[in-house]
Amino acid sequence: MTHSDAPTTEFAWTALGGDPGLLPRLSAVVRSGALEARLPVRELARACVGACALAAAELGARRAGLAEVPEVRVDDGAVATAFVSERHLLVDGRAPVTFAPLSRFWRTADGWVRTHANYPHHRARLLGALGLPDGASVETVAGCLAERSAVEVEDAVYAAGGLAVALRTPEEWARHEQGAAVAGQPLVERGTLGSAASRRLPPLAGDPLSPAAGLRVLDLTRVIAGPVATRTLALLGADVLRVDPPGLPELADQHADTGFGKRSATLDLTAGRHDRQIFEELLASADVVVTGYRPGALDRFGLSAEALAERRPGIVVGQLSAWGAYGPWGGRRGFDSLVQVATGIAAIEGSEEKPGALPAQALDHGTGYLLAAGVLRAVTEGLDEGGTRFVRPTLARTAAWLMAGDGAGAGRGGATQEASYGDPAPWLAEADSALGRLRYALPPVSFTGGPNDWSRPPGPWGADSPRWG
Repeated sequence: MTHSDAPTTEFAWTALGGDPGLLPRLSAVVRSGALEARLPVRELARACVGACALAAAELGARRAGLAEVPEVRVDDGAVATAFVSERHLLVDGRAPVTFAPLSRFWRTADGWVRTHANYPHHRARLLGALGLPDGASVETVAGCLAERSAVEVEDAVYAAGGLAVALRTPEEWARHEQGAAVAGQPLVERGTLGSAASRRLPPLAGDPLSPAAGLRVLDLTRVIAGPVATRTLALLGADVLRVDPPGLPELADQHADTGFGKRSATLDLTAGRHDRQIFEELLASADVVVTGYRPGALDRFGLSAEALAERRPGIVVGQLSAWGAYGPWGGRRGFDSLVQVATGIAAIEGSEEKPGALPAQALDHGTGYLLAAGVLRAVTEGLDEGGTRFVRPTLARTAAWLMAGDGAGAGRGGATQEASYGDPAPWLAEADSALGRLRYALPPVSFTGGPNDWSRPPGPWGADSPRWG
């Protein structure tokens, strides 16, 4: 990669197949103090949100019959606040816990390793791989890991189905087979399968503010990146139904943060014909399917892009993964914090004493907005060209983009305004919900006239009927 690949909206928009002639419709409010880091996190965040907002404005103008795409302005204050939305969330005044005690950096005999154990099953697998009892303390785990090499821990925990990644420098990641495979991929993989007829969507009667209105989105994602993408599609008017297996509940606070605008249901696709039949009925009238499980995990349910192209011609398929569906790590689970460690980000942001981290889970949030943008652009392209379209961003490829250069402002587009970022209050709101009184970050994706907020707050996980609204 070269400096020209640095995090700019122009680069992201081009990667999404967008018309360069629309970039002058975009401007930014640049704020010092927003998402400060050694790497260009602010520029990456602005670029991802800008590309998403421009894709929304483009689709809205097309459906509303406007001669010109609405102007898009991206404010670093809104973006910086939204990129740490999980930290701004309050539920009846209570702040959420974002990382469990065993999700952290650990010293090993030859370096560092980072683990992810927020979910109970991942915690159990981590301790099992280390030969420790379920109630093992942080001190006990630290003592165990200090006696092993980082790569040894990485391999053992992965073999047990858990999550641990050894700290690597950017140079070490570049030499790693997975790092080389990721570097050879586009920022967002895009393609068309089959020759389905072009999509038909009702016009928006001159109002572009709900460009995704009428789209039914089947949300099969978890954690942050995928739910951020579908939360954004819900903001833009889509009917989003999140479906989870009943035995794998989402973390309550995480669900509250990313559940705005959606409904949440559970279906067990392995337990028998009833739930599977309901799912098939949902799929039969879905316009978009977004998945966020590790590559191949849902293929047995006929949810690969190729199978969906046969079963539901013309559908848009968004597939999110941590490492990509290629290379030796193509089938591995992963999270933002672990990708930062593997790719060299943690080494760059840290010190000789300890690895560091980005000021936000920017790989998650940024990739989520890229995924939403890719879906919107696929819908727009499908209005003319038809076909079943797929969009595949990965956290690791977003990480490579972040490390490609030092950023270049907003990219091509209108003039920027210089300001500062301090108090996030202008980009926070409150609302009552079935979960309690919520304080939350407002959406950063908007264009002339809106949208300004979601149409509904989140409800309890799995509490809705598995049907379209």
